[in-house]
Amino acid sequence: MFRRLLAGLFVLGLLGGLAIPVVGQEKDKDKDKDKDKGKEDGEKVTLKWKFEKDKIFYQKMTTETNQTMKVMNNDVKQTQKQTFYFSWTPAKVEKDKVEIVQKIEGVAMDIDIGGSKISYDSTKDSTANNPLGDFFKALVGSTFTVTLDPAKMKVTDVAGRDEFLKKLVAANPQMKPLLEQILSKDALKEMAEPTFAVVPDKDNISKGYSWTKTTSLDMGPIGKYDNEYKYTYEGADGKLQKIKVDTTLKYKAPGDQAGAGGLPFKIKSADLKSTSASGTILFNQEKGRVEKSTMDLELKGKLSIEIGGQATTVELSQTQKSSVETMDDNPIKKK
Repeated sequence: MFRRLLAGLFVLGLLGGLAIPVVGQEKDKDKDKDKDKGKEDGEKVTLKWKFEKDKIFYQKMTTETNQTMKVMNNDVKQTQKQTFYFSWTPAKVEKDKVEIVQKIEGVAMDIDIGGSKISYDSTKDSTANNPLGDFFKALVGSTFTVTLDPAKMKVTDVAGRDEFLKKLVAANPQMKPLLEQILSKDALKEMAEPTFAVVPDKDNISKGYSWTKTTSLDMGPIGKYDNEYKYTYEGADGKLQKIKVDTTLKYKAPGDQAGAGGLPFKIKSADLKSTSASGTILFNQEKGRVEKSTMDLELKGKLSIEIGGQATTVELSQTQKSSVETMDDNPIKKK
């Protein structure tokens, strides 16, 4: 039972790490009303994304997770470092609609769970064979067409899901039921939107200006992540504009979906909350994009899990550091 539980928690840690976004997106219009606390006199700025047809840009997204789980009087440590390389190509730029082609250019993973290590790096000529190698390899080259409402910075559609699922299922058929549930069209939209929706929906803001946004990411049988973000414009940082981010994250158990998707366990209940979460966004006003962003998160609490008809409690303590860098040139060197 303990071995099966560890295998299940590995899946939870891997997919849960992918589920927690670096920055937030608009979800509830009523909660996104601008707040202007502590407004100071000074130069006003407008922070807006700019898109030019066929002008490609690249992003490197890195997430490092350190997790300690106490399971059946055993301490299990898990560390992960995930790096994704994306390209974004505006294919259609109109006043009320922007279509951007997102491509996964590369993937690198270093995972250690209880002393068992898995490594993969698509950017190297050779990469170690491991049980998840084909799965990681299938991610590379996948493309999505993201449709964006530029007025609200809201993703209205994501195309490419079916082709993406076919590649992943071909690499690991056993994960088909789980992937079909967690990679729903709504989930893909929720994952894509944070890239663009960190800017306020108001022009000419001053130092000290604050606004809030929320996100809700439903991962089906893995659970739901609810986040509330408070953004505060802190003024110029050299040639970039600095935005502070404070985050409150709450995890909700999957409820009726517990045990679905072929997971070897059921999450019956959970009490997980962020104890500390903050970050910084540096916005390039001239280029009209997020240049860099960082987020530090601490998550603690308990999960009640059922496996093989037996219930057990898992105590979880997790720290996560995420960063995103945007650039004009492909960071992956040609082989």
